[in-house]
Amino acid sequence: MAVAVALWSLTVTPGDPTVITPPADLRITNVALGDQIADESSRTTIKVTYRTPGASAGDGEDDEVDEVDEESEKPEELSTAVLCSLTFGKIEQTTVNVVLSEDEEYLFEVVGKNTVHLTGNYIDQRPPDQDPYSDEESEDDFDLRDVSSDVEINPDELDIPSDNEGRFEEIVEEKEASKKDSKKRPRESDAMDTQGAEPDEKLSKSQKKKLKKLKGTNGEAVDAPSPEKSDKTKGDKKEKKEKAKGSEPKTLQGGVVVVDHKVGTGPSAKSGNMVSMRYVGKLQNGKVFDQNIKGTPFKFRLGKGKVIKGWDVGVAGMQVGGERLLTIPAPMAYGSQAISGIPANSTLTFEVKLLEIK
Repeated sequence: MAVAVALWSLTVTPGDPTVITPPADLRITNVALGDQIADESSRTTIKVTYRTPGASAGDGEDDEVDEVDEESEKPEELSTAVLCSLTFGKIEQTTVNVVLSEDEEYLFEVVGKNTVHLTGNYIDQRPPDQDPYSDEESEDDFDLRDVSSDVEINPDELDIPSDNEGRFEEIVEEKEASKKDSKKRPRESDAMDTQGAEPDEKLSKSQKKKLKKLKGTNGEAVDAPSPEKSDKTKGDKKEKKEKAKGSEPKTLQGGVVVVDHKVGTGPSAKSGNMVSMRYVGKLQNGKVFDQNIKGTPFKFRLGKGKVIKGWDVGVAGMQVGGERLLTIPAPMAYGSQAISGIPANSTLTFEVKLLEIK
């Protein structure tokens, strides 16, 4: 079942054919006359011209020959279809169900004197229980540890260490240290002699206490840590702790709130870039209404109105490899419009990951 992703619309005027290349699969659902009627007596027809599927297809060998001999190329075959015909006062709009394929070119033109408006939705046609891209391993699956329990995830796909992983070596070291201690542990007097200290009876209690703190696991005295090393250790611990917590929430244009769970190491996304994304979209009650976690990533041109405003604002500035939580208020999402799975005036949250920038 196809799922509506975003609203789409197009205005076609007489004498001005319009060419579009959908960035995703697109379903046209309605065709209507505009609010300004230029000719009330005649009908207006909307036509679409497209490349005939398979007309220019060929194997790899044919492609190589075409590159060498350009004169032998055959012109691509085009087909033209009539979407509908409208007449003022009789049929001013009609419902259609036409799906246009992603990245294919389509030419729309009006026959008549009236302007025509087309509306529809970008759609995701992948079956919910089937992964048509299971053989593709070019992109990493999105880390979805925080996704609600109603989303099924294969545990083998998550990078979760086993209970014994990374601990075995630590246990062995403890046992070896214990064996060494049990075999031989130097007396305190021996340790003090190595430092050139006097016998116990001549040391104060505070000196003895300090000396005990400076003994290693084998009973030998060690140097006290320098202030520089101590400060550096504290700084490293503080930095790791801050990274684990993630960044503080930031409020951007239109009330969009972003939190960086992981800062990427690649280039930053800027307006005009073609970005490849993984995402999980949720309502405020935690229900998942849309997601892209494997297979072909979701791609769009950033800052060009190809997605809801909250995405254009929230994804800008992310670095490749970064993971971010977007909280998008209704005016920056779908507003008062209710679409499949999303009620009107809904605040939406998206867990997004930036895979690639072109």
